[in-house]
Amino acid sequence: MTPPAETHTERYFSPDPAVRDVARTLYASIAALPLVCPHGHVDPRVFADPDYHFGTPADLFIIPDHYVVRMLYSQGVPMEDLLPTAEEEAHLSAEDKARRHRAIWQIFAERFHLFRGTPTGLWIRDELRDIFGIHEKLTGANAQDIYDRIADQLAQPGFRPRALYARFNIEVLCTTDAATDSLEHHQRIRQSGWGGRILPTFRPDGVINIDAPDWRANIERLAEASGISITHYASFLAAIEQRRAYFKAMGAVATDHAALTPFTVLLSAREADAIFQRALRGETMPDDASRFTGHMLMQMARMSVEDGLVMQLHVGALRNHNRVVFERFGPDKGADIPVATEYTRNLQPLLNAFGDDRRFRLILFTLDEATYARELAPLAGHYPAVRLGPPWWFHDSLNGMRRFFNQVMETAGIYNTAGFNDDTRAFCSIPARHDLWRRAACDWLAGLVVRHVIDEQDAHEMARALAYDLTKITYHL
Repeated sequence: MTPPAETHTERYFSPDPAVRDVARTLYASIAALPLVCPHGHVDPRVFADPDYHFGTPADLFIIPDHYVVRMLYSQGVPMEDLLPTAEEEAHLSAEDKARRHRAIWQIFAERFHLFRGTPTGLWIRDELRDIFGIHEKLTGANAQDIYDRIADQLAQPGFRPRALYARFNIEVLCTTDAATDSLEHHQRIRQSGWGGRILPTFRPDGVINIDAPDWRANIERLAEASGISITHYASFLAAIEQRRAYFKAMGAVATDHAALTPFTVLLSAREADAIFQRALRGETMPDDASRFTGHMLMQMARMSVEDGLVMQLHVGALRNHNRVVFERFGPDKGADIPVATEYTRNLQPLLNAFGDDRRFRLILFTLDEATYARELAPLAGHYPAVRLGPPWWFHDSLNGMRRFFNQVMETAGIYNTAGFNDDTRAFCSIPARHDLWRRAACDWLAGLVVRHVIDEQDAHEMARALAYDLTKITYHL
């Protein structure tokens, strides 16, 4: 009898026996390699406290996961039934909160079939099996029993974040932190003497995107954090440089930037200051935000040349598309939608200035797969500074990975890519995400071997590179 997909050791491999045999051998050679996690959104506070508890199964699997929430919402589940607001949580008794979270879990379990074939379904299935030892399918009928089994395990010392970090065989994990963050949790991790390697990542979006919510308040926080009075563009740059230096001193190896488009432009200091002053007064003109962000991406590249921090650029998401959900529940609730993106012309100013400088490293991520072969692979295949990040967000999936390999590798080769990063808030999904990437990579390489494009020695070396080496090299880890 064929084992179910949940337990099949050859899951995600080709049904072609010749390809599957090679893929199995390749995967066995890399499966036990440590996990290198250079970009993600796990909250560092979970590692700062050695006794940190993940909370309820609903806290762990549902409430913070916009992948889960968006699917349930798309099928008519009211957001109010899934996401208690902070104000509501504050007024709930412990018993009411427990009932509320069980109800949320029941809703999820009764609709778990909605995730069939999706990456979210695969990740959660693997988490339940490999971390919590739950092999049966989650349904409405067994929802509360499985809830209790997960809750009982979460109460055990072996399920504290630091213990799971070791169990998952994580070598390094990078968080993503606002430019104004004090990094107090990273400081506590360092001071605790724990051996886990948790590094911050500098993310300045809240201060360089002048159309960001609370931008003016963020500038005040930047001034306080840096100790620099920010009254004009020059002092603004000085404050950012001071914060970058602090992040680097705390172990940061990279910066991260999100923008609607990869538009870059070099403004004069006078024009940049004029835009900055208008923003301080709340009097921005229609093109100010895009031009200032485009200019600041140039400045971030210049700073990366100087301080060596790897620059990551994530573009192409129209954030908070659903205004009603945003106003009621805030950002990151599954309402960010991809848009078409152009890289070749938009990045030309930045790459003409810094793309040939071997001190600079720029990792590009896209939500527009049409750009893989047309723009991104040729750019990475030419500029020494450019590397391509793995399939991101909506494309972080088995099919998305296959499309990435097929469209990018012939032009860029694997050595102009950045390996894999899990890019997740869901800490317990990290092993499943890396395992999916490793299996997809081995299956793709096995196809090349069987078609005599590469030999098995090449394939073994490439499998290790895609699973481990490329990430360490790209991020200087």
